[in-house]
Amino acid sequence: MRAAEESLVAAGTSVDELMQRAGRGAGEWVRRVAAGRKVTVLCGPGNNGGDGYVIAQHLLEHGNPVEVVAAREPATDAAKTACGLYKGPVVAADPLPEGEVLVDCLFGSGLTRALPEDLMALLTGLAASHPQRIAIDLPSGIESDSGRPLNAGLPRWDMTVALGAWKFAHWTVPACAAMGARHLADIGVSAVPGAAMALAKPAIEAPAADAHKYTRGLLAIVGGEMLGATLLSADAALRAGAGYVKLVATRRPENVPHELVVSVAPDPGAVWDTLRDRRISAMLVGPGLGTGADARERMRAVLDLAPPAVADADALKLLTPELLIERQGALVLTPHEGEMAALERAFGLAGEGARRDRALVLAKAADAVVLLKGPDSLIAAPDGTLVLAPGASSWLSVAGSGDVLAGAIASRLAVHGDALRAAEEGLWLHGEAARLSGAAFTAGELAGAVAQALSRALA
Repeated sequence: MRAAEESLVAAGTSVDELMQRAGRGAGEWVRRVAAGRKVTVLCGPGNNGGDGYVIAQHLLEHGNPVEVVAAREPATDAAKTACGLYKGPVVAADPLPEGEVLVDCLFGSGLTRALPEDLMALLTGLAASHPQRIAIDLPSGIESDSGRPLNAGLPRWDMTVALGAWKFAHWTVPACAAMGARHLADIGVSAVPGAAMALAKPAIEAPAADAHKYTRGLLAIVGGEMLGATLLSADAALRAGAGYVKLVATRRPENVPHELVVSVAPDPGAVWDTLRDRRISAMLVGPGLGTGADARERMRAVLDLAPPAVADADALKLLTPELLIERQGALVLTPHEGEMAALERAFGLAGEGARRDRALVLAKAADAVVLLKGPDSLIAAPDGTLVLAPGASSWLSVAGSGDVLAGAIASRLAVHGDALRAAEEGLWLHGEAARLSGAAFTAGELAGAVAQALSRALA
């Protein structure tokens, strides 16, 4: 964000003009939410406070009742200018003013220290006396790069309006969980090379008019003795776009969907023979695989062959750098936090820093796309590309959810072979399927909703 702003300033846009853009963009969100109700804007001394004065003036010009509480006198030149342009009332903090909507412009991004006791009391007091609360850029008291609360007991917000570009905290637990609805106010900044991206709705193309099952992608899923998880992955894969899904299993499971082809391979040698089929365009290994010597050999067969692959669940417990020596095809790893720690130990990594930094280090070490799962899932690629996902439904915290995700990613990988794109598409489909499933769904119901989610993403 700093680099983007510096580029605008270097091109001739003044800091005052940027503040007007930011404040009026955010002010329009506030105006719509307030809908004529009384608004209190809490302004701090820096440029976030300056944004607050612009917001207040915007509301005033549109006939919305507004008051400013100045927690500190403006301290930057731009904030002083914005304060001078505001023509409405500035009221004392004692007694605390009451209103319908509170706008927090105390401190925005860049904060690294806890709020002092008096400002913390002012913020929480105003939050308690206003039924609706909006934070501008970031809620005060949040560290923008880590999402770490710098004070205990910070208020929860109904909406957060980011200015110019998203900050890491907008998509990072625990901060993002208290931000309410998140919206972005455009101030004219351009993309900065190497910056992280937010996961966007993919544009998935329907099969070509002359498509058949092999041109749409043949996915081989290599299972072990515990076929329940493997079947969940297969169910999701069947609905995520691949034209042909084959389960390579030690035995034929009961109640196999008619659409799923099963190839019984009771030993690793039979697995090798089955996977040498040149029509296979992607593979998935891990769900229901097990962790014994036989499972390791099954995984070795997947990794030593060329087609793009997804390694999930048990495969992540078995993965070592030695198993990747012969690896040539694209690879996607899908660890949760515990599996991530195991991979870091296996690859001799320190496992230090933010989740995004750890994922990037592993992606480079394994030469693989890493989808680090959790309430703030993210995707890291070996070239440094980083994609942060908006928080999905908390009902995804159910057994089998990860198996569904792995199946969706592997299915998309079978369609086009691009590991990063498949991870993005699969993660979006997973979140959308959860949204469509409502509350308290099972993993089977989640898998069943993947096709409907796919239809929402068709280009």
